[in-house]
Amino acid sequence: MISRLLKFSVTGLLASVLLVGAAVVTPLLAQTASGSTIEEIRVVGTQRIDPSTVNSYMQLKPGDRYNAEKVDESLKNLFNTGLFADVTLRREGRSLVVQVVENPIINRIAFEGNRKIDDETLQTEVSLRPRVVYTRTKVQSDVRRLLDVYRRTGRFAATVDPKVIQLSENRVDLVFEIDEGGATGIRAINFIGNAEFSDGDLRDVIQTTESNFYNFLSSNDTYDPDRLSFDRELLRRFYLSEGHADFRVVSAIAELTEDREDFLVTFTVDEGPLYTFGKLDVSSQLRGVENEDLVSQITSDTGDIYNATEVENTVQAITDTLGERGFAFVDVRPRVNRDRDDLTIDVTYEIREGPRVFVERIDIGGNVRTLDTVIRREFTLDEGDAFNTAKLRRTRQRLQDLGFFARVDVNNNPGSAPDRTVISVDVQEQSTGELSIGAGFSSTAGALSDLTIRERNLLGRGQDLRFSTTLATKQQQVDLSFTEPYFLGRELAAGVDAFYRTTDFGDRSSFQEDEAGFGLRAGYQISPKLRHTARYTFSRDEIDEVAADASPAIKAQEGTFSTSAIGNEFFYDARNSRFSPTDGYFLSYDIDVAGFGGTERFVRNEVGAGLFESLFGTSFIGSLEGSAGIMNELDDDIRISERFFLGGNKFRGFKTGGVGPRDISTDDSLGGTKFYRASAEVEFPLGLPEEFNIKGSVFTDVGSVWGNDDSFPNIEDDASLRATMGVGFGWASPAGPIRINLTRAVLKEEYDKTEFFSFSFGTRF
Repeated sequence: MISRLLKFSVTGLLASVLLVGAAVVTPLLAQTASGSTIEEIRVVGTQRIDPSTVNSYMQLKPGDRYNAEKVDESLKNLFNTGLFADVTLRREGRSLVVQVVENPIINRIAFEGNRKIDDETLQTEVSLRPRVVYTRTKVQSDVRRLLDVYRRTGRFAATVDPKVIQLSENRVDLVFEIDEGGATGIRAINFIGNAEFSDGDLRDVIQTTESNFYNFLSSNDTYDPDRLSFDRELLRRFYLSEGHADFRVVSAIAELTEDREDFLVTFTVDEGPLYTFGKLDVSSQLRGVENEDLVSQITSDTGDIYNATEVENTVQAITDTLGERGFAFVDVRPRVNRDRDDLTIDVTYEIREGPRVFVERIDIGGNVRTLDTVIRREFTLDEGDAFNTAKLRRTRQRLQDLGFFARVDVNNNPGSAPDRTVISVDVQEQSTGELSIGAGFSSTAGALSDLTIRERNLLGRGQDLRFSTTLATKQQQVDLSFTEPYFLGRELAAGVDAFYRTTDFGDRSSFQEDEAGFGLRAGYQISPKLRHTARYTFSRDEIDEVAADASPAIKAQEGTFSTSAIGNEFFYDARNSRFSPTDGYFLSYDIDVAGFGGTERFVRNEVGAGLFESLFGTSFIGSLEGSAGIMNELDDDIRISERFFLGGNKFRGFKTGGVGPRDISTDDSLGGTKFYRASAEVEFPLGLPEEFNIKGSVFTDVGSVWGNDDSFPNIEDDASLRATMGVGFGWASPAGPIRINLTRAVLKEEYDKTEFFSFSFGTRF
């Protein structure tokens, strides 16, 4: 009994002690954890940053009660500033101590090991700059950006290692050590699922190419994911233009080879069946426009292989036609009805009146050097005009044709009201200055060198200034020209030219000609395709160094004379390209009348025409070109230097001046007052890689020149037909165009001068 009482007493005593202890400790813990008052916040470790800046990010102030959640929030705020490498908060009595370690300041940023990409380009990609706070997060972000730059150039093996060099006063130098690695090429491009077109055909469609030794002039043989996405779109467009309306690219996968040097690219495609055009019709809801009026604008026929490009061309043709008839608000939509059983596609072009929208404002951006007026004057739309998509497309094309910009983006955005739109133009300027130094050889001019200095956008005003000089075995020439494309603020291209030429005609006509003069010209568009150019030319010519055994007809020409002539040219251009046409035609008429001063009086008329068309697809280009001319004297005989000569580049298979009137006793070419010439040619690929840009051609030239009025003996003058046939090879090399012709004359006169081989290289004549 006593032991039980003793045990109970001890247990009760312990319980009492625990209760008293709990009553005392619990309030103290609570006071320490969240209830005690902070009398002071002390900042430790700052060097460059003022302590008040640290305090501004604190959620607690002196006099506040301690709160663990606010302490945690203050810690996060300080870290988020990016100013500190480390932050700790601790209690010392009634003080809260904020211990910080400041991030250093960047003194200098350098790049080492980069050879393919210069420092300036890399500097624009990194976000860090000198005198900016260094943080590991920003460095890691910049490393990723630099790697992306190298990957865009096809260097997926590149590595970037950032190094930090500690300096005094908490400063650092940041060095990006770069190992560029080799270019990651394309070892092979494979296609899966293609039956209608071979792998080789599809490789010609896409932009990416397989790596080969001859691709050193192109970067398309390096892996670029953006280019691969573009290739998917190119394949889609190709198949849609070839009748496969259900085509889709299932996947486009690039796998790195085991040696990590190249990629294997595989396109998996689903071609789908081949469709043809079914019923083609027009449905117009516009007043005054009958369906029959627009059926002729449909560019495809029933039974043709379906071509999505032809559908787009028809939409554009109908829109343009209606725009010319005054319908500014037109919405043309092709309604497609696909018959999967008969594999036909019916297309009905529905024409509705579009929403009435007007141009509120035209915004221009991106131009640094080019004046706004140069861009604005190319617009076919003005502020306040009815918005027209066809005119907007023409505006974009006109801006691109200037050649001043690497990129032209023209968009229309919503305006201040539903019936208003804002046209925005964003351009990226490119270099418009040219310095060209060339050397080469021509079978017509001999060895030559040339220098050309040109600025096509002088002072950002769109003016063209050009100086060129040519020094050749048989010719020396200096030309200076200036063109103002919008003279007096109108669409009138006015220009002035000055020239001096010395040409040795000793091989063909036993004399030398010195010519100096100037010209004035003005051209304007009569219609989008028809251009008229008026010009005035004055020249002073001297025929000298006539050989002792020259023809009497040439000796009679020796001396100095001057020509003052007014000319007019009409040129109708319906080609799809001025430089390398594959479709379309052109017509020209040129007339010069001399006699407004000077010693020479004559009228010269010339006509020309050309037709271009793609044959057997787009690889073979057929062309027919021809010209003819006639001269009539108004007083004395026409000087030899003004007459027509054929041969050389103008009539392949004959030497320059090798066709036409000739003094057979001296072998001198005398030229004629009438000529005609025609040429038929087919240009085709030679099966070599496209990057070589080497093409072949077969051609035939026909023509004649006659009409010499010199009353001297031994002159042969025959208007009989001459004809040649030949093959040619052309290479647009980086050093300049190279052209080789092998030609045989099949119809000629005995006194004509022929040549089987002609060669030119590295010049622009």
